[in-house]
Order: sequence, then C-alpha cells, then structure tokens
Amino acid sequence: MAADDCDGTSHANGTSPDNGPEPFAECVLCREPTGYPESRKGVTLCPVCEWQEAQRTACSG
Repeated sequence: MAADDCDGTSHANGTSPDNGPEPFAECVLCREPTGYPESRKGVTLCPVCEWQEAQRTACSG
C-alpha cells in the first residue's frame, strides 16, 4: 500500500497532511490505544487483542 491514501487523509505514520498527528483509535475489545488512526474504517484491535483473536480463529477448525 502507498504511504498515503487516494484522498490524502491518512499516512503510514498516522499523520494527516493538514492538521498534524491524528489520534490513535481505541481497541474495540479492551479500549487500549491501537497503532491505527481514528479515521481507519472497520474493527480496530490493539496488538494483544489482535494476537488473541488470531489464536482463537486459528484453533477453531
């Protein structure tokens, strides 16, 4: 993926071009900050919850 999206609102380092750093989104499970900007669409998980979710789905065969 490119460093910035087509609309120019999100960069790989979590900043937006016009108003500085964008705050991080909260994890939907534990409410800890994630590495994703608040503008990210969809479910955002912190690294710990992401790892736990991957463990659950990998073993649910």
